[in-house]
Amino acid sequence: MQQHVQAPHAGSPVAAGQEPRDLRRWEASAYLKKRFNISMAPATLAKLASLGGGPPFYRNARAPLYPVDLLDEWALARRGNVVRSTSEAA
Repeated sequence: MQQHVQAPHAGSPVAAGQEPRDLRRWEASAYLKKRFNISMAPATLAKLASLGGGPPFYRNARAPLYPVDLLDEWALARRGNVVRSTSEAA
């Protein structure tokens, strides 16, 4: 009897008891939105991959893959410091 292993759905790349996996661009976009509330379209990630400034990735053949731990680091570095008023933001 063959067992079917269901992959984690987009935006939830780590299933219980599994190691983080590398995400395709559309999955990275959904992950950033769900985990950090960063709206970053796959097309924007593609543009940043070309111009620089986006999250680090590597290529597997033609497909760019984003390691989850590096996405987390990039997102945390992207957000600013915690402030208590708008006058502190300057």
